[in-house]
Amino acid sequence: MEKRIIQITSGRGPLECCRVVAKVQGLMVKQAKKQGLQLEVLENKLGQLTGTLLSAAMMLTGDRLDYFLDEWVGTVQWIAQSPYRRYHKRKNWFVGVAAFDVKDLLCWNVKDVKIDTCRSAGPGGQNVNKVETAVRAKHLPSGIQVVAMDSRSQLENKKVCLARLEAKVLVWQTEQLLEQQQDQWQAHNELERGNAVKTIKQDLF
Repeated sequence: MEKRIIQITSGRGPLECCRVVAKVQGLMVKQAKKQGLQLEVLENKLGQLTGTLLSAAMMLTGDRLDYFLDEWVGTVQWIAQSPYRRYHKRKNWFVGVAAFDVKDLLCWNVKDVKIDTCRSAGPGGQNVNKVETAVRAKHLPSGIQVVAMDSRSQLENKKVCLARLEAKVLVWQTEQLLEQQQDQWQAHNELERGNAVKTIKQDLF
């Protein structure tokens, strides 16, 4: 089973581009479902108006993902009248789509984690145990912290804590990469406009 993180970005373009981000996300979700792939929204950065997105991050899961991604990754051109500026002459709007392999994203090293134990607190501040079974883990490069006190076993709590921390670090690393990608696409989008991988002609209303 393959996994890819997909980002759609308006490249800080006008409101119409933010509307295109939302529309492209909707089309991709429908297409993935038809092809038997799972496309889960990780984060949507909302635009100024309802129905607009500055950017969107999604997790694509399934087999032979390249067939799906080849159609979308790059610059997408959307041809439509502006739904916000009635007499605006411009009808071409551009967004960027990028994909990243999850395996390449995650730089996870337990040596970067500081682990402490503490007592599990019960309702009303009472101690569940007199021994320190809760586990706190901190990822030093990011400052992300997670506490686990699900079990009475310190060993089990440590496993749970590290798993939760790893998931949070993946999201953090992804966000950093997506910000970098958005900046790069913004810097090059003038060149990319002539090389759209996909052109869509539909209303943006």
